[in-house]
Amino acid sequence: MTRTIAALLVAALAVTACGRIRDSKINPFNWFGGSEEEVVQVVDGVPQDPRPVVQEVTGLEVARQPGGAIVTATGVPPTQGWWDAALVPDGDGSVKDGVLTYRFVVEAPLELRRTSTPQSREVTAAVYLSDIRLQGVSKIVVLGASNSRSTSR
Repeated sequence: MTRTIAALLVAALAVTACGRIRDSKINPFNWFGGSEEEVVQVVDGVPQDPRPVVQEVTGLEVARQPGGAIVTATGVPPTQGWWDAALVPDGDGSVKDGVLTYRFVVEAPLELRRTSTPQSREVTAAVYLSDIRLQGVSKIVVLGASNSRSTSR
């Protein structure tokens, strides 16, 4: 009986110690949290990339990888058939006040398409960022036409 109580006590202490690691900056799973939505006004077409930005950014995720991270964004254009999605650095691509900003651009369909459901119009784009590129970055923002999504560490 005493051994059982001692084992339970040791297990409880071990589990509570995991909570401190979970909130720690050394835990790679919490380097970037969930995304937050914000309403923005974006002007289409940048000299470096004339493609328009996606109508709405619906998801943003940062997945740690060896040597860096993969930023994946999901968006919904106004109709079906949009293609060639990409995350393009906004402006000169530099980190400003710890914020790295990307524009979610897509190519318009070659012919008029129906609207259908948002799920059938979803497009996804991703970009790999090295650990060197992530130095000094505390927030990643992805811009769409009607909103933006951001994730912070």
